[in-house]
Amino acid sequence: MSTSADRQGEQPLAFHIVLVEPEIPANTGNIARTCAATGAHLHLVRPLGFQTDDKTLKRAGLDYWHAVQVEYYDSFQEMLDRWPGGRFFYASTRAAHRYADFQFQDGDFFVFGKETKGLPQQLIEQNEATCMRIPISNDVRSLNLSNSAAIVLYEALRQNLFANLE
Repeated sequence: MSTSADRQGEQPLAFHIVLVEPEIPANTGNIARTCAATGAHLHLVRPLGFQTDDKTLKRAGLDYWHAVQVEYYDSFQEMLDRWPGGRFFYASTRAAHRYADFQFQDGDFFVFGKETKGLPQQLIEQNEATCMRIPISNDVRSLNLSNSAAIVLYEALRQNLFANLE
């Protein structure tokens, strides 16, 4: 089966979703399915709040889990060391910039924190220039993690004209 990348002689875009210490298996499963649908890579930073063979995680990812490129790390620093030239964007409700304020490019990493606490404050402070938020009403604390990852990923794909997606 040929893909649009094969037909056009191009490599597909490879965005990266990074989940730092995710706690809820259904969110990770939903994000894995989104990654499978878009060709994005999934990076999971331990500790995880679940087992990756958990039936709930598999059910949320349905039969797409095998179609996702997943890498595991014991720390966020280990992940950074593995990808020294990567462009990292950090999602936080405390960020000053909106996600749509950035111009995303092939290979960008979108980093999301755990469901109950988000990313560590120190990480946000160290990366203020590349921290982004999704605008929401003051009546709610945050969006669901899997929804947030999908919103940011699809904005990056939109900016790149949904290259290699049909």
